[in-house]
Amino acid sequence: MAIHEIFMPALSSTMTEGKIVSWQKSPGDKVEKGETVLIVESDKADMDVESFYEGFLATIIVPAGESAPVGNTIALIAETQAEIEQAKQKASSQTATTTAPAPVAQAVAASSATTATVTVAPPTTARNGRIVASPRARKLAKELNLDLGTLTGSGPHGRIVAEDVQAASGRSTPAPTVQPQVAPAPAVHKPLAPVPAPAAAVPLGEVAPMNTLQNAVVRNMMASLSVPVFRVGYTIRTDALDQLYKQLKSKGVTMTALLAKAVAVTLTKHPIVNASYVENGTQYHAGINIAVAVAMTDGGLITPVLKNADQVDIYSLSRTWQDLVERSRTKQLQPDEYSSGTFTLSNLGMYGVDRFDAILPPGQGSILAVGASRPQLVVSDDGSMAVKRQMQVNITCDHRIIYGADAAAFLQSLAKLIETDVQSLTM
Repeated sequence: MAIHEIFMPALSSTMTEGKIVSWQKSPGDKVEKGETVLIVESDKADMDVESFYEGFLATIIVPAGESAPVGNTIALIAETQAEIEQAKQKASSQTATTTAPAPVAQAVAASSATTATVTVAPPTTARNGRIVASPRARKLAKELNLDLGTLTGSGPHGRIVAEDVQAASGRSTPAPTVQPQVAPAPAVHKPLAPVPAPAAAVPLGEVAPMNTLQNAVVRNMMASLSVPVFRVGYTIRTDALDQLYKQLKSKGVTMTALLAKAVAVTLTKHPIVNASYVENGTQYHAGINIAVAVAMTDGGLITPVLKNADQVDIYSLSRTWQDLVERSRTKQLQPDEYSSGTFTLSNLGMYGVDRFDAILPPGQGSILAVGASRPQLVVSDDGSMAVKRQMQVNITCDHRIIYGADAAAFLQSLAKLIETDVQSLTM
């Protein structure tokens, strides 16, 4: 017999506390091994917390909507119904601010019962003989009388999602049309999406509390203040890029993917700009992972990552970006999908901003700020004048490992690619 403590899990390396979105079980409910007990909001995503133990949810210490530091006890599971009352008595002596021992998986001794933990396991198609699926997918499968064991998951790490169940039942909805305006639109074409809706109005004189995502942004920005940075600007003609986008738009190619691809290809020639500072030297990353800043409608921002963007074809890259943006809006990204960037692309050109300077993200060496593309009267070397579309880009770099000449050379190469060799992005 045993009483098992549920601790607030660490869902990412930067997570210090989590907010409970909802409890999937109520006190007294039977809990199966591997079953989702609650959903926790980490820094930038909502994730299921599954039980490694079988028993009964005896008591909830931290209710839905409240937060607790990583490692704190948030609920208790009793192995038998007879132990539920004992668990409640144990919980009455604890508070939501009581810190559990450092490792989440560490056992906690109790006077008359063995205490263990409920931890989070990475989603896989099956774990310990149990199919891993989202709560919505399980509910839908039950309604449609489908066996989840016969399905292949398309979610992160093979997780079965509602769309997989719909597809298996023949009720799948048509694939969404790729809309470049869903993502933060690139600077070189007129934005089709409205500015993200402002947060709910707060009466004057009152303080609006920050959500978990906004607090994560605050921590990251404060960490950035300790990094010595410099900034370099460059003007790039975009006529060729605009023309290519018009040709490929009907095939689902987004401008964000085109810009990310152009940056990634350029970084292959300038690996120092894709590197980052570490305590014992310069970390040259094996892959080129382009993070792209996305504004969240409820405040804050997230940076979905296009992994190995230099190696992926532009059509696949666009489909991946569409999927990342859709899931980022519903906080369904896995930590690796928003925290593995090696270089960041930020764009405010869709709002008509001519130029701006971006703040360097922690753990990266560079970030590129992209302004709006506008028609400009350009005077050539021979004195002739013509109207060309141009955009301003500004790169922010970590001066501990990257120098002005490195940044300038990168921007020159990027401009040359976009202006004279942009068709190579489709090869």
